[in-house]
This record gives sequence, C-alpha cells and structure tokens, in this order.
Amino acid sequence: ARPGSARYRAGVCLHSVRLPLRKGGEPEVVPRVMLALCPNGQGAFFVTRKRPGMSENQMKMNIGGTKMGIYEELQARGLLAQVTNEEEIREMVNAGKAKFYIGFDCTADSLTAGHFMALTLMKRLQMAGNQPVALIGGGTTMIGDPSGRTDMRKMLTKEDIDHNAECFKRQMERFIDFGEGKAIMVNNADWLLNLNYIELLREVGACFSVNNMLRAKCYEQRMEKGLSFLEFNYMIMQSYDFYHLFQHYGCNMQFGGDDQWSNMLGGTELIRRKLGKDAHAMTITLLTDSQGHKMGKTAGNAVWLDPKKTSPYDFYQYWRNVDDADVIRCLRMLTDVPLEQIDEMAHWEGSQLNAAKELLAFELTRLVHDEEEARKAQETAKGLFSAGGDLSHMPATQLTADDLNGGAISVLDLLLKCGLVPSKKEARRLVEQGGVEIGGQKVTAADASYSADDLSGDGLMIKKGKKVFHRAVLG
Repeated sequence: ARPGSARYRAGVCLHSVRLPLRKGGEPEVVPRVMLALCPNGQGAFFVTRKRPGMSENQMKMNIGGTKMGIYEELQARGLLAQVTNEEEIREMVNAGKAKFYIGFDCTADSLTAGHFMALTLMKRLQMAGNQPVALIGGGTTMIGDPSGRTDMRKMLTKEDIDHNAECFKRQMERFIDFGEGKAIMVNNADWLLNLNYIELLREVGACFSVNNMLRAKCYEQRMEKGLSFLEFNYMIMQSYDFYHLFQHYGCNMQFGGDDQWSNMLGGTELIRRKLGKDAHAMTITLLTDSQGHKMGKTAGNAVWLDPKKTSPYDFYQYWRNVDDADVIRCLRMLTDVPLEQIDEMAHWEGSQLNAAKELLAFELTRLVHDEEEARKAQETAKGLFSAGGDLSHMPATQLTADDLNGGAISVLDLLLKCGLVPSKKEARRLVEQGGVEIGGQKVTAADASYSADDLSGDGLMIKKGKKVFHRAVLG
C-alpha cells in the first residue's frame, strides 16, 4: 500500500505473495492475502486467505483468527471523521483506557434520531472497556450552539432547561450503563453558572485568538446574517467544559459531531496551554442522506426518541422509507448488524433492498424502544398492504363530538386535528396537489367533509403522500 493511502493508514494491504501458510509446509502463491501491518509499518505480519466473495471488512475481522479492535470497527462502519492523534487514540481506545465525554445541549424535552448515533457510539466504546461521561449541557444551553445554524436558537428559561435535562437522563439510561465505576453523568451548569466573568476572562481569555475563532467552521454559516456576541462565547464555554472535565474527572478525550471540530480543538488547545498536557478529540461522521441533508427529520419535524412525540410505528416507518442509496450506510453506522452481513447486502438491488430497509427499521426500533414495539410496528406496516392486517398499533387520533361541526368535520380540519399538517393553509395545499387519500379515495376538493358515521367503527384511514398513514376514529 502506498504510504499515506487509506489502506496504509488503516494498517492493511492486499497482495498476491509466496508465503509458507503451514508450519513445515511448502511455499505457495496465495492470491489476495492480507498483511496486517504493525503501527510503525514493520514486522509481525498476520496472514489469512481471502475467500471468494469475502469483503475487505471480513478480511479485517478474520486476520490471524483475531477480531478487529473497536477503533477499527468504528472506522469500518464509517463512524469516524477527524481525530487529533490517530495512533495514540487508536491505542487508547482499543486498550479500553479512554475516559471520554460527549455533550448534549438540552434544547428540547427529548433526544432525537440525530443524537442516536452518539448514544450508540458511547455504548460501543463502553462495551470495549472505555468509560463514558455523558455531559448534560444545562449551562451551554443557556447560550445556544451556533454550529450548523443559519439563525439564533430560541432562548429557553432555566426551568425549561432543567426539565429537558431530566428527560435526557431518563432516555440515556436505556443505552448507557451508569453506576459505580461505570458511566457517569454530569451537568455543566454546576460549574459554568458559577463562573465570574472577569475571572474567566483572566483565566482563559488569552488562550483564544479572535482571528482563529472567526475562521472556525462552526461560525461560518452565521457570518453573513450576523453572529451575536452571546453565541460567539459558545466555543469558549465548550472548551472550558473539556478543561474542567480533564482536571476534575480525568476525561482525556472528547467526542462529538463533525460540525463541533473547531470547538473541540479549542478545548485541547486550552488544556495544552493551561496545563501543559495532551488531550484528544475525535469527531463522528454526521448522519446525512445521499443528497447531503441531515437525517433524523421528517417534513421538517424531528424524529424523536420519546414514544409520546414520535410513536414507535412512525419511528419504524421513517427508517423503513429511507432512500435506496442510504440504507446500507445507515445499517453500518447505526445498527449492530455484523459487517460481513451488511457487505453482502451492499450488492442487493431493487426489491431486495426492501428487506434491508425492513431490517434497518426493525433493528433501530428495537434498540430505541424494545423488541415488542419493533414487532408491533413491523406487523402494522405489513398490515397496511394485506387484507385483515393488524392496524391496532397504527398512529390514531380519537375525535369527539365537539370536533364535529353540524355532525361533520372538513378534510382541512381533519388533517390539522390529526397532526398531519401544521396549518389549514398547508392542508389545502396538500389536498390541491393530490397528496391526500381518505378511506381509499383520493381527496380532490378542499371543501370535502366526513360525517360521524364515516368516523365510527374502525374510523377513516388517512394516507398523506406515499408513506404516511393515520387513523381517525370518533370516540
């Protein structure tokens, strides 16, 4: 492998080479064997045959009969974006010696599908012997992270932030093992809210270059519309978090989304300048679709991990309906499905990809909710396309007599009441564009209405677009 190439950095290369494969055996030419290089590229090679159809990921998993380390698995799954010192981080993570943190700002009362990848990364690293620190951003949320934003975040009250933090804690416990000697959870409000502004400036202000901060990627999108001084301080607050956690909790590494890279480097540099010690940073690949758009939202609304905000069925359907071009990448990055199984699915086409999407949807629903909810969602989804299918777990809205006007409800009010549109204006546009079916019939008139008899029994089945199904029932 050429020095500096991807294969060289990964520590593997593929060759045809004459080698004795058995003790005392005759040398033979073995096509496509894999040599696993030591970190310095010298000596101690492992050798394995490459079976027909075996992928490079499978080869890595079977080198010398050993499993790849957690760092190599994260690489193979496409989860890693940037690192500060690859060799030190690789050694630390594979040896289970990393005490790392990921921060979660409390901007809502539920985590989203966008947070899910960070949670699964924490879980994977914990299972490999590393210790996670879940940082709840009770303090930084009061400023608001400008990364990837074109506008300023909504200002939340301290009461709202505290409530959201409690919700985050309950959800994280589904993924991370907290307890004595295991993962810990801290809230940066405990130290940030007590800082004295003048003392902070004197302690860390000289460690930050305004010129460098203005060039940071996290501020790039805000420079044209205007970046407030409030948000400009976010990098300093996040850097101070790492500085505090390094000193008081022994955190030696920070993980975060790739859009956090500038903020994370601010933390490693602050630690170096103030303490004269090295700390590490590693970013996670952002979950985007084939068009480069962030995944985890549907029709502009977040896909929540809280079942009260996004039902298990809707959660299942979101992943069941990902584009063909995205399903294999999502399986690699988000699930525990073995890499060799995913590599085989990478060659699937057409209708075969539907099976891959069903696997993706089932696995993610199982991880976020549980296996029973995943099974119910799967059965409901299949029931939509088969006579007599079980639709009892489909999202439904129960209407009352008060919702009817003169014994009926208009299609616009029905769509709004069921939460399928944000406004009557949007409902009208959807109907006029032919995007609504009710009771198996396409709705063509915005003044259509439905009676109490229509809504009785099993109610009315509403189909919005091609993929969203909902039931409306009169209670």
